Amino acid sequence: MPSVMRWVFAVLHRLLPEPTRPNSLHDQNDWMTMMNDRKERIALLRKRAENKILILDGAMGTMIQKHKLSEEDYRGERFADWKQDLKGNNDLLSLTRPDIIKDIHLQYIAAGADLQGTNTFSATTIAQADYGMESLAYEINYESAKIARAACDEWEAVHPGDVRFVNGAIGPTNRTASISPDVNNPGFRGVNFDQLREAYKEAVNGLLDGGADALLVETIFDTLNAKAALFAIDEVLEERGEDVPVLISGTITDASGRTLSGQTTEAFYNSVRHAKPFSIGLNCALGAAQLRPYVQELSRIAECRVSVYPNAGLPNEFGEYDQSDAEMAALVKEWAETGMVNLLGGCCGTTPPHIKAIADAVANANPRKLPKIEPKMRLSGLEPFNAA
Repeated sequence: MPSVMRWVFAVLHRLLPEPTRPNSLHDQNDWMTMMNDRKERIALLRKRAENKILILDGAMGTMIQKHKLSEEDYRGERFADWKQDLKGNNDLLSLTRPDIIKDIHLQYIAAGADLQGTNTFSATTIAQADYGMESLAYEINYESAKIARAACDEWEAVHPGDVRFVNGAIGPTNRTASISPDVNNPGFRGVNFDQLREAYKEAVNGLLDGGADALLVETIFDTLNAKAALFAIDEVLEERGEDVPVLISGTITDASGRTLSGQTTEAFYNSVRHAKPFSIGLNCALGAAQLRPYVQELSRIAECRVSVYPNAGLPNEFGEYDQSDAEMAALVKEWAETGMVNLLGGCCGTTPPHIKAIADAVANANPRKLPKIEPKMRLSGLEPFNAA
């Protein structure tokens, strides 16, 4: 962001109220403690990343499905009379069944995950509109981060010094800013950049207020959506005076090697590298075997760390994932041994056994060394354009 614009935002922020910040002395002390604790954890996270391949957790949705929850489970007492069906709104479980969400986090922590992704994949006003729950977006993000933070703290209390980190998950929403949802009107958009930006800002504030140590913009199928999220994160961090690691993870949708909005791996990287992320990587849609060429490409071009959390193979005819933990671990172990990755985890179909197998497989591998990339003007449309 140009310096003049940063100054304008800073001045405007001083004139506006800060609704997420506490007012009482007691709350201010709690706020400062949280800020200081987060700074210490972030410093530790960065140091740990220099010495080992960081382990991300596995699928939240897969673990929730194992509980075979009913409509009543999703509603709880608070939403017993809600006017719409709520089954399937997994993010809402952070409010109605926090015990289940915390237990899932504890299972992944025990499996060896360094970073715990919050239960907030669809916790934006845009995505929650499907359930008429737009007004709950901030609360869901806040409570989800608190649950993950509590699980990490509980683990550390029993295992002193074994610090785990909360990764604030920010999903892509269920709308795209680059593609028309109406085949008869290619110029139509179901959402615009500013709407996305505002929705993401609310989510980011909730995650940080709840105790997130890092922010993960994930499962990116439309780079314009991701750029709105990154812009929102930049605004929020500037307003709060904080510096939090940002992880970016895109989705290659099929064998074409492109995102849904049409970008190649390198074009996608060129589009978001300005954010100077803690890591950039890929997740979802494909299994580890199918992702390998794109992981190799990212490893070649990325100035930052490379992260990957694939699905447990490709879905079968019933939409289920059959790849075993041993099979998946063997595939990603090769990535580690050839120096291609810095962070590894699992997406759809993965469970704590998958994460444990991955953590064990790469325990003695060194993280990818950050390369020195030749300075160039790097632009992109659907394809990359790199000019000396």
